[in-house]
Amino acid sequence: MELKQNISRLNYLLSLYKMTADELLMHINEGLKRPVKKANIFSENIDIKYLKRIDKVFDKGLHFYLDPKSLEISKDASIFFRKNRFDTDLNFGARKIVNQFEELKISLSAISKLAEIDIERIFPIYNLSDNPQMVAVDIRKRVYPSFEKNKRDFLKALIGKFAEYNILVFEFVETWNKKYKANIDGFFLRPNVIVLKRQQRAFRREIFTLIHELGHYLLNKEEVEQVDITDMGSNQLSDIERWCNDFAFWFLAGTSLHMLDTLGKANEYNDYHFSEIENISNETHLSKLALFTRLFYTHRLSQYDYNSIRAELDENYRIRQEEENQQKELDKRQGIQRRGSSPKPINSPLLVSTIQSAYYEGIINEYEVCKTLNIKPEKLYNYIQ
Repeated sequence: MELKQNISRLNYLLSLYKMTADELLMHINEGLKRPVKKANIFSENIDIKYLKRIDKVFDKGLHFYLDPKSLEISKDASIFFRKNRFDTDLNFGARKIVNQFEELKISLSAISKLAEIDIERIFPIYNLSDNPQMVAVDIRKRVYPSFEKNKRDFLKALIGKFAEYNILVFEFVETWNKKYKANIDGFFLRPNVIVLKRQQRAFRREIFTLIHELGHYLLNKEEVEQVDITDMGSNQLSDIERWCNDFAFWFLAGTSLHMLDTLGKANEYNDYHFSEIENISNETHLSKLALFTRLFYTHRLSQYDYNSIRAELDENYRIRQEEENQQKELDKRQGIQRRGSSPKPINSPLLVSTIQSAYYEGIINEYEVCKTLNIKPEKLYNYIQ
């Protein structure tokens, strides 16, 4: 069965994802004994089986390619048309995630206008000349929630506080079997959207990423990236990345910073202040590695000792991962199935209230509420009454 496709829409996707026709064919032909040829997919009339292969790559739905309306390549359409370079070499999975949330951002913006919801920016735009420590102290007073020892609960509380200032935070969760995994930790999209990758076993990393991206929001500088705390003082960092790292560290350290600053040089004779570092980590949700990195960059820990500690922390994490994988393999061989639902992203209260208002105003229906909030129909009346 053949359908008439709008080739301009396929070319739009190639431009959006910075992908060549040959690269698209490579994705399409994966696992096929008889390769699809370029002429098969770049013709006005296309066999539906080829169109389905294309959509397995882009996940747009077949209607997308059949729509006769052309899409405009413009800066308003995507960050990929606004920026040519990113601090991370983005893979295809990362570009798909960014596009997914950019489309959601545009949709929510339209819904907000129709429902007459005010989501204007509240915080001023800062400059690189502003001291990140001073800014962190000021912003912390307004959006730092009551401290929660449980790191996920603390992350959820932060997202809630951000919502009070019209900053919309999303999480995305990657399942183990996802084909195109994103090589990013988070990103900021103007005017007010922050997106985080769920770090199931490393919530400290996700918390730091959130505050780092808050730094981008405060500077109003869009970025899509991996966030590495060990690069905090690197000379290779851009001025923007260094500012955001410093801001995030001071924001999370807060009043516990004096405890870190009172520590002298770390060496084998004082066990590298390991117990003190662990206590500060527990009270701030800064990782131990982040705190040891701070000691290193403030010349209280030698390069040799820092490398040794970092290697030890990395090895401990690797061992835990290996033990978990071995247990999974053992369960599989013994026929034990440990069932559990995929972790659910944290929904921002700002997203929930926007969707509720849009529903009450008749702008969206029940199906759209469930889809946007990622909830089952039987849970709908927990959100709308």
